[in-house]
Amino acid sequence: MLLRITVFVMMSLGLLGFGTVAWLSMQPPAPVESKEGAPPPVVQEAILVAGRDLLAGSLLKPDDIGTLAVPRDKIPEGASLDTSANRHFLTGAMIRRRVVAGETLLPRDLLRQGDHGFLAAVLSAGMRAATIGVDAITGSAGLIWPGDRVDVLLTHELADPNRPASRRVAAETVLANVRVIAIDQQLVQGAAPGTNDGKSATTVTLELTGPQAERLSVASRLGRLSLVVRAARTSEDEAKIAGGPSSTGTNAPGGTTMADPATTGSGITWAGDVSPALTVDAPVLKTLPSVIRVWRGVGEGQEYKF
Repeated sequence: MLLRITVFVMMSLGLLGFGTVAWLSMQPPAPVESKEGAPPPVVQEAILVAGRDLLAGSLLKPDDIGTLAVPRDKIPEGASLDTSANRHFLTGAMIRRRVVAGETLLPRDLLRQGDHGFLAAVLSAGMRAATIGVDAITGSAGLIWPGDRVDVLLTHELADPNRPASRRVAAETVLANVRVIAIDQQLVQGAAPGTNDGKSATTVTLELTGPQAERLSVASRLGRLSLVVRAARTSEDEAKIAGGPSSTGTNAPGGTTMADPATTGSGITWAGDVSPALTVDAPVLKTLPSVIRVWRGVGEGQEYKF
């Protein structure tokens, strides 16, 4: 009898212990109390800043936009969070003032397409916008961006049968250091040609002076125009943009220049300069003398050669 009572008591204690453990495992964990005096964790957000020093009038490209992590409670008013949508929105905007690397890009410092006075602000004082047609080759294979500076190259064939083959095709730089302000319909959007539905750009709009626009118009009738991308802006280029003296070509407002033979060699590259084969055993063309026959009265006319 005593043995049965003992076994019953032991089984009751075991079931009670098992139930207690099961009940405790189903309870939520108790909150961990922070140590007294420990500061709460700082929550930070990434905002968009200038990735490099930018001059007033510059057009934002993707690599001009950087990111900076700042405490959430110290984010400047108007700052843009680092999202793909905000990066796309800022790309192509014009900088109103000089911005140093790491400085927050704020709406008051930017001017975007559609804003009042945007086009007038993009064009420098006294400048015009002139458009030329391009293709995947003449437009530098879609590598030109609004804001880039380019040279305009004219290649044309001279329709003169009396010229030797080495002097029938020529290339020359008709405009130097001119600024691109639009690609197709994307006015200073910062979008490269070829990104619009997979199509290459068909037009490029340049910032020119009045005489340069006239020069471009004539050049477009003479032959094929190509764009040559210049190197990234240097301190010398910045001096030109600021109105300083130009070391290449004729000075023009906005830092653009005409081609100067003094700095570009002869100013013209002939077919014979590129291919010596055109000058080997080239036939010598004999120039026929010009003849004028003069009659005096009914007498026999007299020929004059010169």
